[in-house]
Amino acid sequence: MHLSLMNPTFIAGVVAAALIIVFAVALYMRSRKKKTAELRQRFGPEYDQAVLTHGSERKAEAKLEDRETRVDKLKIRELGAAERERFVAEWQTVQSRFVDHPKSSVTEADELVSSLMQARGYPVSDFDQRAADISVNHPRLVENYRSAHGVTARLGRDEASTEDLRTAMIHYHALFDELIQAQTPDKTIKSVA
Repeated sequence: MHLSLMNPTFIAGVVAAALIIVFAVALYMRSRKKKTAELRQRFGPEYDQAVLTHGSERKAEAKLEDRETRVDKLKIRELGAAERERFVAEWQTVQSRFVDHPKSSVTEADELVSSLMQARGYPVSDFDQRAADISVNHPRLVENYRSAHGVTARLGRDEASTEDLRTAMIHYHALFDELIQAQTPDKTIKSVA
């Protein structure tokens, strides 16, 4: 039996297959746009930085999702009242020394923020990883953290101006305040949202 390409059943099958493909592509594109919008919203400027760093939205989104997965596996915890008070007292000491000893205060602020991160459960061995980890729960502060850490790194080469030091302290203070007050992310809500 010879099937003709003009057979109405064959044509209907081809049209149905084409519609299914178009529908599947439309669903995929809608899903990608929604995923992109969610990651943009969640990471803010860090999303754009990731795109710039990795060269495409798709690669950046995969890296950002990897960060989320990594941080979800960490045991991020809230501070106890005594720990919180100790850290706040240490910050006040560091900040009070800034006027007379700005360079050492900025170095101490960097170390204190690292200690606070470690106390909360963030691994602190590598700065780039630390910044990536902190971007998951504090995306609006991570670029300032990188900037402040960059100033700290330039201190040894005597390349940081007084204004750089002041700005670094402001950035460290903002991150410190966020970390000291932050609640442990509720993973059940995050995974549903």
